[in-house]
Amino acid sequence: MASLAGHADVIIHMINDHDMTNENISAHLSQMGVQKCSARSVRRFCREHNVKRRSHVDDSHLELAVASAINEVGPTFGRTFMTGYLSSKGIRAGEVRVGKALRLVHPPYHELRHKGVRNLNPVPYHAEYMGHKLHLDQNEKLVMFGVTHVLAIDGFSSQIVAYNTMPVKNNLTIYQKVYREAVIKNGMWDQIRVDHGKEFYMCLYIQELLSRHRYNINRQPYVQTKSSRNLKVERIWPEINNRVNYPLKEALLQLQDQEVINMEDNTTKFCVSNLTCQVSSIGLERTVLSWNAHRIAGKGIPNILAKGGCPARISEDLLPQASVVADMYQQDVGSCLTRTSTFGTDPFSCEEDRSQAEEEFADHYPDITQCFDQAANYDFTPFKEAILHLINVTRHY
Repeated sequence: MASLAGHADVIIHMINDHDMTNENISAHLSQMGVQKCSARSVRRFCREHNVKRRSHVDDSHLELAVASAINEVGPTFGRTFMTGYLSSKGIRAGEVRVGKALRLVHPPYHELRHKGVRNLNPVPYHAEYMGHKLHLDQNEKLVMFGVTHVLAIDGFSSQIVAYNTMPVKNNLTIYQKVYREAVIKNGMWDQIRVDHGKEFYMCLYIQELLSRHRYNINRQPYVQTKSSRNLKVERIWPEINNRVNYPLKEALLQLQDQEVINMEDNTTKFCVSNLTCQVSSIGLERTVLSWNAHRIAGKGIPNILAKGGCPARISEDLLPQASVVADMYQQDVGSCLTRTSTFGTDPFSCEEDRSQAEEEFADHYPDITQCFDQAANYDFTPFKEAILHLINVTRHY
């Protein structure tokens, strides 16, 4: 038992903080190179060291927590994702108990998930450690309404390390809010992988410029492939589409089909994009927190696998602000980058008008979280009414 005894703190942490099973603990320790760490050995270690699993919440409170979470995320979160979401909110419970609560609290949603089809990725994939590969990609399921999501995911741990929602994909925003944020927080990746889109040019430029600061400098600093081959990040988009994009898209299409909104009008486009970016960001954040805290079968929990970050750390001073990098890129490459991107036309002639419009909208909708909560549960009325109110207020000012 010497091998396990040397990792007592890790085992206790995985039991108390993440409620991991003996099998999951065994798999995680094996990935760390620990010898003789079968599930049976973990069970014996816990018994000999009086390490007991404790329930962090009783059944009645767990059911209340699950019911509240369903109101926030809708029907698509099954037991693993819901366990991750509850964990991200500080509510610890095992997957079996969460699954039971899901069945009891909302049987129709349970049946809906039970009938769903699971998409599996049969293509082999390999990343040696946290910091080996960083995948960046954009999601444009709501692009017709001025919403684009961009995220970065570590290939080894599957942790989503940075993400942002913007009206139109933009080099400066992606560099500042996604790539730069990921590197400052976690360290320098050996290689980043993107498709052939021009929106990643600034990220590739800095990645190559700082390539000598990587842990393994023998790898190519970046690889551009077809979007369909960037599979590690493509795996995430169906989860985000089902939980975030499709409910909001259905609401917006209803408004458009009923000719309530005209997406050819620049002011309407600006308002729809502005509010939908804010509302979808709420759902995106919830999905990311859940994904990072949920258990991936045969692999582990992304947050645990990513603990410690990348082997190579760099100073924040080496990562200039986006405007500075854009100037460097233009001088070195001789190509201009779009500094700011908007969807539609900004209708405000001065900041005073903008501020007054925002205040009036906030008086009617102090918490837009409810717009997403209801839309995720197929009640699109609050979100649609908020869109129309914003358009009217904007036109007034």
